[in-house]
Amino acid sequence: MKQTITIKGVNIGQGAPKICVPIVGRTLMEIVAEAEALRNIDRDIVEWRADFFDQVEDTEKVKEALTKIRALLPETPLIFTFRSAKEGGEKEIGQEGYVKLNKKVAESGLVDIIDVELFNREEDVKVLIDAAHSNKVYVIISNHDFEKTPPKEEIIGRLCRAQELGADFPKIAVMPNSAKDVLTLLEATLSMNDQYSDRPIITMSMAGKGLISRLAGELFGSAVTFGSAKKASAPGQVAVHELRNVLSLLHKNR
Repeated sequence: MKQTITIKGVNIGQGAPKICVPIVGRTLMEIVAEAEALRNIDRDIVEWRADFFDQVEDTEKVKEALTKIRALLPETPLIFTFRSAKEGGEKEIGQEGYVKLNKKVAESGLVDIIDVELFNREEDVKVLIDAAHSNKVYVIISNHDFEKTPPKEEIIGRLCRAQELGADFPKIAVMPNSAKDVLTLLEATLSMNDQYSDRPIITMSMAGKGLISRLAGELFGSAVTFGSAKKASAPGQVAVHELRNVLSLLHKNR
């Protein structure tokens, strides 16, 4: 039986994919302004992409920003993500810094979900999962390939590995170089959803070619899709209002 996960009233893994919108400000002032603007946008989940933040290496400044985001969006599920440079992020802070930052955030009581990259040292991934779960925080275990789309079996294998490690939400994002690559991602998503996963999964094919994957999650099995309010945090994100209209249309006609 596949589980759904409900966070602050948002049921992830049932019905239309839930829309997650990133905050990508570089300064505290920009971050607060984006969080304020999101109060008037039709979103389900908010992700703070902390790798954009100029002061991300100062844990106290990170907590200050999270406190302000949480005050402005108290009833919205909040994901904390530091995306490493090797997976398409804005900066690098080293493995020790990555683990320390995510552990402190998980322990802060200010977020609902942390994003942990699959291709870290396994012991570090496990430490962060334990830190999150012991503080009632959920975990996305993610992988991003900005160059290509791996074979279907490899995509499924990475999602299964994330699930085995204890991810509440296994996630993969890949870059298509052809329409066939998009089909590969969708086929892998469908197979994972039907045969292997017992929890919500998140998948996407990036850039313009992969846009259909951000829209058709309900049919193929991806539980969350990412839309932009101001600036996209990854190639292929579309404006939230356009995304909601299409998701609603597809949901009504399933």
